[in-house]
Amino acid sequence: MDKKAVAKNYRFLAIMLGAMVLGCIVGRFAPEFGNKISFLGTVFINMMFCVVVPLVFASIAGSVANMRSRKRAGKIMGTTVATFVITGAIAAVIMFALMKIFPPVLAPWTELPTEELGEYASISDMIVNFFTASDFVGLLSRRAMLPLIVFSVLFGFATNLSGGADSIVGKWLSGLTDVMMKFVQIITYYAPIAFFAIFADLMATYGSAITESYGRAMAVYYPLCFIYIFTAFPLFAWFGGGRHGIKTMFSHIAKPAVVSLGTCSSVATIPTNLTEAEDTGISKDVAEMVCPLGATMHMDGSCFSCVLKIAFVLGALGQDFSWGMLVPVVLVAVLSSVGMSGVPGGGYIGEYIICSIFFPQNIEIAFPILVAIGNLVDPPATMINSAGDYVVCYIVSRFADGKDWLDKAIAKKSAG
Repeated sequence: MDKKAVAKNYRFLAIMLGAMVLGCIVGRFAPEFGNKISFLGTVFINMMFCVVVPLVFASIAGSVANMRSRKRAGKIMGTTVATFVITGAIAAVIMFALMKIFPPVLAPWTELPTEELGEYASISDMIVNFFTASDFVGLLSRRAMLPLIVFSVLFGFATNLSGGADSIVGKWLSGLTDVMMKFVQIITYYAPIAFFAIFADLMATYGSAITESYGRAMAVYYPLCFIYIFTAFPLFAWFGGGRHGIKTMFSHIAKPAVVSLGTCSSVATIPTNLTEAEDTGISKDVAEMVCPLGATMHMDGSCFSCVLKIAFVLGALGQDFSWGMLVPVVLVAVLSSVGMSGVPGGGYIGEYIICSIFFPQNIEIAFPILVAIGNLVDPPATMINSAGDYVVCYIVSRFADGKDWLDKAIAKKSAG
């Protein structure tokens, strides 16, 4: 494992967390100063608001416009994506149940503005608001994130049918995506200062309830990730690989788990996953489809964190996290984690989806809280996401190469 690569991947995360901790300290001991510098955080949030709409449109439309598929590749990709969605939904339901048993915020943070959630009660209204806007201008607002995503996907398909990546529009989308990602990179350099100010103001305003709530959230999240590896992963391996699946999976999964935890990067774990898949006897075309695609779309750990974020902010606002919210919460968790993680800058897009659906009137408060939780849970979430890519290869192999694919691979290895 390259020590320089590890340091590089963790450096910015460490700076961000350090800025948040320092901000909490300043807000605790100098509350007046903490309140005065809150505008530094508002500047960052407003800049992100300005960039998110063109970023979502260009990146999603460009990704769809560039799609190419063949028969077996299409079958493997379809099975892979379906598996990602199903395992992500399972992870979201598990975390939802845990949040009902162990709510991350026991007492509402005082003086936080709240809004009613009655608009989410109607399924028909939820579907309309999720996927459509009343006119084109309505798509140009951060509060219409899902309608914008639907529009972008359809625009991408239209571009794909009109020449795809080689068309003028396809090239324009690709160039616009590159520009917007550089734009985000420039803004991100300012993020540590912004989060220092944001958390200084939060601590000055809401006090020790912040640190207690974050600590309680982490006490649930971290153990869950390790439990998931030893419960869900064996079930997935058994389903995909049969009677030899669990033993074979545990003999290979340690290296991807360690590499992903050490590098805090799903992409950096792709070579390790491919090596372990080859040693297992997984077909090359399956491994080369699942592992790279999984690095950007297989996000069980992120589904965990999405549900945790929603429950956390609802608790801070003093609102009920009821069983009636199960369906919309799971849908948003899967979309924002599985669907958006494959898009450049998808992490921030996921936060905006959560805010636009559940906290449209509290987005300035909710967004930094969601980002903070994301930073705190990033290492174990990456481990679940990346190590799980290897396990998903078992399930996809079952559908692509038959139920006895692992038996044949073991027999071939023994004979050779």
